[in-house]
Amino acid sequence: MPKLLFIRRTLDKLYPNPPIPLNHTDAFSFLVAVVLSAQCKDSVVNMVTPKLMEAASTPEVMAKLPENKIYSLIKLCGLANNKSRFLKGLSKIIVEKHGGKVPNSFEELEALPGVGHKTASVVMSHVFKIPAFPVDTHIHRLAYRWGLSDGSSVLQTEKDLKAAFPKKEWERRHLQLIYYGREFCPARGHNLKKCIICAKIGNFSTLSP
Repeated sequence: MPKLLFIRRTLDKLYPNPPIPLNHTDAFSFLVAVVLSAQCKDSVVNMVTPKLMEAASTPEVMAKLPENKIYSLIKLCGLANNKSRFLKGLSKIIVEKHGGKVPNSFEELEALPGVGHKTASVVMSHVFKIPAFPVDTHIHRLAYRWGLSDGSSVLQTEKDLKAAFPKKEWERRHLQLIYYGREFCPARGHNLKKCIICAKIGNFSTLSP
């Protein structure tokens, strides 16, 4: 399909090897970073996580930290009160039910406090290399603007993108779409002269969501 071919080629040219934007050293530190990233910029998460992981580099240690201690280390992140509770709770479950190892199934990940389907998908894709297509606000917006999904729901967008791109590309496309959305196709201040994919496709019945 010409449109998809153009999108794929453009993304590959701009971001041939897109890095994971959240700094981490293992599965646990990555899970923590993804939980913290909800309604928080990656740059802030990357600023917060070194001291947090220095204080609690394993689920066993994190589970024993008082919530107010966790809060003091992550207070720059949005929703820090809730996230402090989530991190302590999920660490306790990982220790008690999973032997201190981050589980590698959607069902078990989504049973953890503060871990929804998107967070589980990110962990499954980037840590365990199990095909998944996490959809955040950037990806949801781009899929709708480019006519790849109808914008009715995040779950529908995920389904449509999985159908649009080969499974072997999902991990890379997820990252590429995030970077493209941030750099060229923002929710506000969208500039057609800068957004080469939107300019080419011309799918502008509306520019929301």
